[in-house]
Amino acid sequence: MTKYNAATDTQLLDLLKSGNRCAYAELYQRYFGILYVHARKRLKNTQEAEDVVQEIFVDLWSGAQSINIHTSLSSYLITCTRNKILNLISRTGFQEKYKISLAVTEKFESQTDHLVRARQLSALIAKEIECLPPKMKRVFLMSRSEHLTYIEIAKDLNITEQSVRSHVKNALKVLRFRLGLFFYIVLYFIK
Repeated sequence: MTKYNAATDTQLLDLLKSGNRCAYAELYQRYFGILYVHARKRLKNTQEAEDVVQEIFVDLWSGAQSINIHTSLSSYLITCTRNKILNLISRTGFQEKYKISLAVTEKFESQTDHLVRARQLSALIAKEIECLPPKMKRVFLMSRSEHLTYIEIAKDLNITEQSVRSHVKNALKVLRFRLGLFFYIVLYFIK
């Protein structure tokens, strides 16, 4: 192994091109720490930094026969590390943007569906309210739409508070019968 420790980067690279595992191990030991520190400083994440450096060495081993380095090996490896980091950052940024746009789209679709159903329900309720007898309809609308109390309605229409209660109670019975129990519950909570 001392033979490999004393070898230059160019000699180790030549041995690596011929598939020499010991030359690869020496390059790994020589440059892993430097590349890791460089990646860690940029990414601020130990696991991502380690993954980036591991990828560099996997690429170095798998592409050793076709590798042509026109600069020093250290410059080449630093450049590879920088490029991997940039690719990771751009991929992560794209994924985040996609997740955000997907969440916004889902929220918008959900709100749209909810609004459509609410409008349909409101239209159905309004149609059934229109079918109520005139006085009952007026009392019911004053109670539910104008949010007046029974006492205020009684004073405004010059009838007793008990009459107001009866009109509202009967309107709810009619609507419950016409719309079914589910719609009655929704109507009751709309108040």
